[in-house]
Amino acid sequence: MELKITTTQILKILQVISWVIFIGLCIEAGGILFSGIYSFVINPVNTYSFGKAADLSSLYDYDHGQFIVIAIFMFIVATLKAILFYLIIKLFAEKKVSLSQPFNTALQRFLLLASCLALGIGLFSNSGCNYAEWLVKQGVAMPDAQALQLAGADVWLFMAVILFVVVQLVKRGIEIQKENDLTI
Repeated sequence: MELKITTTQILKILQVISWVIFIGLCIEAGGILFSGIYSFVINPVNTYSFGKAADLSSLYDYDHGQFIVIAIFMFIVATLKAILFYLIIKLFAEKKVSLSQPFNTALQRFLLLASCLALGIGLFSNSGCNYAEWLVKQGVAMPDAQALQLAGADVWLFMAVILFVVVQLVKRGIEIQKENDLTI
């Protein structure tokens, strides 16, 4: 007996995985927002386990404003990641992309938005890492970029460029598909 996995089945599995990742990223972004507000307004003891166990207590003790800036960088990056996966879920839910005619403006728009979001994630991650490095040079004990959830800026920037190239290929595919529709 031969097990045959179709593209439709793979897309359904990817849709479920996208939902799981989206929910996780929403929880992460909400946790960062809640922890930041709670630490700043109610109880600064929470800075010892900010985000995913990132200890920002020395930064909070050094300067409350610097603490807010790092928290904002972390929140923006987490939110942009969640928005990216929301777009993926929306693409699946609206069913504007068909496998019979894959090149259409909905796919092109999705890829362009995904490219812009990846660029934004990369730029904010890079800026946040550079800012954290600057704080370390000022004598503040900071967790590494991975603990701050700001690592991987180069990967996000690389993905943005790749997605932009794919957008241009899809744009050309739409043109060819329209020409073929007119000749038939």
